[in-house]
Amino acid sequence: MAARRRASGLGNLSFSLFGIVGLLAAIIAGATVWLLLTDPVTVAESVDSGEVSPLVRQLATALYGAFVGLLKYL
Repeated sequence: MAARRRASGLGNLSFSLFGIVGLLAAIIAGATVWLLLTDPVTVAESVDSGEVSPLVRQLATALYGAFVGLLKYL
């Protein structure tokens, strides 16, 4: 029988952390694309002025709406 190697806790933790960061990045990127398609004026104004607060506010509203819709579905 082949001896099994024991996985280190740090390796599992780093993989989990990498997965969580990747998932959050994918969610934010998807919400940004959704916002670009549904409200391009806010995105254009934010990019033009260099102020990100309207973009972040709209992004948070879109994520909150998606979360509420998901909870209603469940």
